[in-house]
Amino acid sequence: MSLKNTKLVIKGAGEMASGVAWRLFKSGFNRMCMTDVSQPQAVRREVSFCEAIYDGHKTVQGVTAKLIASFDAISEAWELGQLPVIVDPEARVIDYLQPDVVIDAILAKENFGTKITDAPLVIGLGPGFCAGRDVHLVVETNRGHDLGRVIHDGEAEKNTGVPGVIAGYGAERVFRAPKDGRFLILNDIGDIVEAGKVVAEVDGMPVKAQIKGVIRGMLRDGTEVWKGMKAGDVDPRGKKDSCYTVSEKTLAIAGGVLEGILSYYNK
Repeated sequence: MSLKNTKLVIKGAGEMASGVAWRLFKSGFNRMCMTDVSQPQAVRREVSFCEAIYDGHKTVQGVTAKLIASFDAISEAWELGQLPVIVDPEARVIDYLQPDVVIDAILAKENFGTKITDAPLVIGLGPGFCAGRDVHLVVETNRGHDLGRVIHDGEAEKNTGVPGVIAGYGAERVFRAPKDGRFLILNDIGDIVEAGKVVAEVDGMPVKAQIKGVIRGMLRDGTEVWKGMKAGDVDPRGKKDSCYTVSEKTLAIAGGVLEGILSYYNK
């Protein structure tokens, strides 16, 4: 079987799922379909194909995703050189498409229904999956020495709940909703902010940046949030271009997925 005609379903269309789709597309896999919920809540919106669900299309570094309304529209998107994205939280497209590869990239920290029988090759990203039981392969998503490593037997590291350290900052990089309510943007992705700057509000309560840097991620304006929900993040390195390109972490994870697929079909 030609790998060029390999059919893939990617569950999720947020940052990590999009980075995986981007790298696979750039590697010649252009028969993919991505699924997501009707109101995705991606923080790194500029590199998340799920934004197509709101805007119809989303382009990330030269690769364009297109929102489709039905499974019948998948082939048309492929012919246009685009990635179809469909609102399909149950991933019913798997039954329709009969893919060669299924990748669960929801990053929910638990398995919400992915089965090792979903396709000849099933890959899960991060904790919540057991290679050899739920999926064939797991790719490590935790920062550190094993980031992007392919696991053939067993599970990824447990979720720490602590943001990874970038330029000496960890939890300080992230800003969270101070209460339940509606999120109002005052600064957006790509803006340079100082520590203490009010970057957003939730029903009048301020959301402040804790460090100086560039806003790399921010929820969409008007998003309904809950207290403690991640609403955005600041990159202390301050490079605006990083807001619009796939991150080093995501590229490492996507590389693990690519390795898993190639090793399966070249064995």
